[in-house]
Amino acid sequence: MTKAEFVAAVAAELEVPKTVAAETVDAFLKVTTGLLKANDKITFPGFGTFEVASRAARTGRNPQTGAEIKIAASKSGKFSAGKNLKNL
Repeated sequence: MTKAEFVAAVAAELEVPKTVAAETVDAFLKVTTGLLKANDKITFPGFGTFEVASRAARTGRNPQTGAEIKIAASKSGKFSAGKNLKNL
């Protein structure tokens, strides 16, 4: 499902124009991204949890040459499905 299809589904569910649904979806994404950048955890009971996962620095290998390379530590967004979502 694309973002446009998702917006259309939200508009149909809420019975609002697509422009209002698009603003709502954009606001959700903006707030979620901002909270994750601030290292906050977002929990929707039954649905799931958005949080920041940290990856430690490590040594990897270039698959073409076999040479060792250093991979820097990083952070990324992580979603863990809640009970209702797992039991589909």
